[in-house]
Amino acid sequence: MAMRTLSERELNRTLLARQFLLGRVRAPLTRTIERVGGLQTQYSPSGYVGLWSRLEGFERSALTRALERKSVIQATVLRATIHMVTRADYVSWTAAVRDARRTWWLRATRAERDEAEMEEVAARVTELLNAGPLRRAEIVERLGLDPTSFNGVGLWVDLVRVPPSGTWGRPRADLYALAERWLGRPVEADPEAGRDLLVRRYLGAFGPASRKDVAGWAGLPISALEPSFSRLALRTFRDEAGRELVDNPRAPLPAADTPAPPRFLPVWDASLLVHARRTGIVPDEHRPLIFNTKTPQSVPTFLVDGRVAGTWRFEGGTVRTTPFSPLRRSVARELADEAARLAAFMA
Repeated sequence: MAMRTLSERELNRTLLARQFLLGRVRAPLTRTIERVGGLQTQYSPSGYVGLWSRLEGFERSALTRALERKSVIQATVLRATIHMVTRADYVSWTAAVRDARRTWWLRATRAERDEAEMEEVAARVTELLNAGPLRRAEIVERLGLDPTSFNGVGLWVDLVRVPPSGTWGRPRADLYALAERWLGRPVEADPEAGRDLLVRRYLGAFGPASRKDVAGWAGLPISALEPSFSRLALRTFRDEAGRELVDNPRAPLPAADTPAPPRFLPVWDASLLVHARRTGIVPDEHRPLIFNTKTPQSVPTFLVDGRVAGTWRFEGGTVRTTPFSPLRRSVARELADEAARLAAFMA
C-alpha cells in the first residue's frame, strides 16, 4: 500500500495542533507539558509565556507552584539543555539518555576527564549536596571544580534545579539539589522503556517526523532509538520530498485549511527547532533574523497563519511587535488584541 504524502501545510497545521497553538485548551498543567514534549527553559520565563499561549486561563503562579510541589522538575535533561518536564518524564528520560550522553561527553571533551575521574567528582558533589541545595558558584568554589568538570558532573550524579531559582521572579536556574533527595527516591527507571517514551513524546508533540529528527531532539544517536522504532506500532507517511515520516497511531492530522490564529512564542520555544523546516513554521527567508551567531537561542516571535511573521519585545508595560512585512488590517487587529492580553499577563 502506498504511503500517504503529507503536504508542508498539513504538517504545519499538525504541529500547531499538537503544540496547542491552533486554540488554547483547558487541561491540567502537567498533562500539557507532557503533550508538548516539555518546555525548553534556558530562560525560565519562556516556559511561562509558552504555557500562556497554549492554556486557557493560565496564571504564572500555577507553574511556580508546580515547581515548588515537585510535580514539574527543571533540570538539564535533553541535548545538554535546561527543560521543565513532569516528575515522571524526568525519571524516565534521565534513564533513557544517561549512558549515551556520558559517552558523548567524554568524547566531546577529548578525554580531558575519564569516567573514573568523573565518578570521583560526582561523589564529592553528592556528599556536599546531601546537606541541601547550593548555588552553582558555591559548589564550584567549595570543591574547587573547573568548568569542564562541573558541566559534565550532572551526567554522573542526577541534579535538578530547584525553586525559587528558575522561576518567573528569579529566572537564573542556578540552585542545584540532588534529584534523589528532591524527589524522595532514587532516580531509577528502565532505559529501554524510557527511550520508547521519548519517541512517543516527540511524535505526540512534533510528529509526524523522520527518525533523524526524533534522535536529534532526544540528543541520542539514531542507533540508540532503532529498537524503539521497531518495537512501537508506528504509522508511516512521506513528505513532499519523498522522505519517510513516522508517527504515533491515531494521532490527529488536521486539514491543511484549518485556521491558525496569531500566537506569541517565547525565546527557546521548541516548536521552532528541528521540525521547523518540514512544517514551514519558520520561512527560510526569515530564518537568519531568528537564528544567527548573535542569537543562537532564537528571539521572541509571533505567528501569523502558522508561520513566523515577526518578533516582539515587552517594553514599558507594552508588547511591541516588529512584523517582517506589512500585515493585513484584520490580522494586525487580531495581533494587537493578542499582544494586549500578553502584556497584561507579563505585567
